[in-house]
Amino acid sequence: MMDRQIAPRRTRRRARGLPRAFFCALLLATGIAVAGTTSPVARAASDSGSFVAGVEDLPLMPGLTELSGSGYAFGSSSGRIVEAYATGDVSQQQVLDFYSATLPQLGWEAATSHSYRRQGERLAIDFVKGSGPLTVHFTVTPE
Repeated sequence: MMDRQIAPRRTRRRARGLPRAFFCALLLATGIAVAGTTSPVARAASDSGSFVAGVEDLPLMPGLTELSGSGYAFGSSSGRIVEAYATGDVSQQQVLDFYSATLPQLGWEAATSHSYRRQGERLAIDFVKGSGPLTVHFTVTPE
């Protein structure tokens, strides 16, 4: 009599574990498929894990370090205004190449080589002249 009660419990445990195993396998397969379609530039941006403060979907290019306390973020009824600075031992062309490859994947459309548009906002990427590492100035304003 005891054997009859144990067998159904084991079957139920296996049945509950099967959806979890299937779900985990599905997630793993999806992750592999997605990883295979991501561009090297976007992968580098997500690997760095850094984003420009105040702009949650503007990746900070690897090699750049944001200058804390140098920018600001302001929201109003007409939109947001964000200003941030980053510095690093990179060239202007590397910065422009990185963002021209990355930003369209995030919904930004190139307006010029230094500016982008998306959903009523304008993103400008400028460079501050000076000696030493390159300083990049990011500005997001309403259009």
